Amino acid sequence: MSLNIKHLNGDTTFLLTFSPAESRPLSIRYGRPPGTFSVLIDPWLSGPSSMWHPKFLLSKHTVPSCISNLSHIPEPNVVLISQDKPDHCHEPTLRQLDPSSNLTNVLAVPGAAKKIRGMKHFNPTHVHALPIFSSKDRESVIRFYIPPLSPAGAPGEATIAFIPAKLDLSGLHSALGITYRPPTAAAATPPPPPIRYFPLPTDHCTTYSNFNSPNPSAYQPANNMPLTPPDSPPHHTRSRSLSTSTDPSSTVSTTSTALSPAISHTTSATTPSASTTRISSSHTHTHSPSYSSTTSSNPNHHFARPAKTLSLIYSPHGLAYSPHLIPYATTHLVPHAALPLTALIHGFDRVENPWYMGGNVNAGLPGGVEIAKALMARCWIGAHDEEKENSGLAVLKLRMRKFGIGEVREMVRREWRGGGGGCEVRVLDVGEEMVLRS
Repeated sequence: MSLNIKHLNGDTTFLLTFSPAESRPLSIRYGRPPGTFSVLIDPWLSGPSSMWHPKFLLSKHTVPSCISNLSHIPEPNVVLISQDKPDHCHEPTLRQLDPSSNLTNVLAVPGAAKKIRGMKHFNPTHVHALPIFSSKDRESVIRFYIPPLSPAGAPGEATIAFIPAKLDLSGLHSALGITYRPPTAAAATPPPPPIRYFPLPTDHCTTYSNFNSPNPSAYQPANNMPLTPPDSPPHHTRSRSLSTSTDPSSTVSTTSTALSPAISHTTSATTPSASTTRISSSHTHTHSPSYSSTTSSNPNHHFARPAKTLSLIYSPHGLAYSPHLIPYATTHLVPHAALPLTALIHGFDRVENPWYMGGNVNAGLPGGVEIAKALMARCWIGAHDEEKENSGLAVLKLRMRKFGIGEVREMVRREWRGGGGGCEVRVLDVGEEMVLRS
């Protein structure tokens, strides 16, 4: 399976395309393989971005976007809006989307969802406010059912979670977590209990069930794959421990600010809700975790090895790993075998305003390296660092510390104590894309 990340502008508009390795041939109607799941994040292609009034803040791109209209890319499954600020929730660009389409749905933070509905451009049933993630509420994570690639195959699943900072009056600091487990052409075992999926229209690639329906038969079955542990990460030694369960209502106890890479995981085929993950760093981890499952009684039924999960954190302004991201990491990423993190999209530059103007604007390198280290990110892509043409009262006292890619790589290397080579640090030019495979 793969994750394709394409940078559409010089700032923080990205097109993410998750694909299973078995997706062949291409779909004629939509121009993408079956099982593909695509997400367009914070589209702003051209024109100014003004907050409240141009005299307060007016921003303009200094580098043209790689496309002039959203019609130049395949319709995404989801348009994801991380903030209600106009450089993330840009009305002229959003109006380029086809309002009559049943394929694309808009998922936005609550303030942005209200603004988008107020545009009266989209069908209101296609605009959804993201719930705030809670480790005690399974339905605070949006789940998408992805049909199997063959009648005998296993379906996949994509998830989206919104994790905001607490007591952040500016509303700038948050993260969006995305995971993708691919569908398969061969069956996997054992089947877990049914999961209720987010109610969105269907297309040829991705279907969604209505979890508001009182009829249990309306629920799509969950992916027929057991939860599996992540790959063994490189050697690290830590002095703290975390404990968590695959049950999202379980209590998470932690005194550490990072996930330890020493992981042992056992999955029970008959009682998946009881399976646990313990993270202990009192010793180094040198072996791969074990996997146990039942065997099919049908000798002609061949089961595929359970697939790993791709994972991405999008946080252009930054969000402190502790305490905000720890619950998501321990109760969602770990049980879904989504670590090491596939990609982190996070700014490099640190931007500050006086406290009376909101204080920190972008956490930059110091905040990003904390997340990348804690989640063992395979790749860190810079975002929201475009040298825009800004004017207005909001930027009069703005202070910026720019970090070059060389500085970021050096910081990563130091934080990993010389072992940071496993995290690739990249800046994608406008129109550039990269593919991460698993």
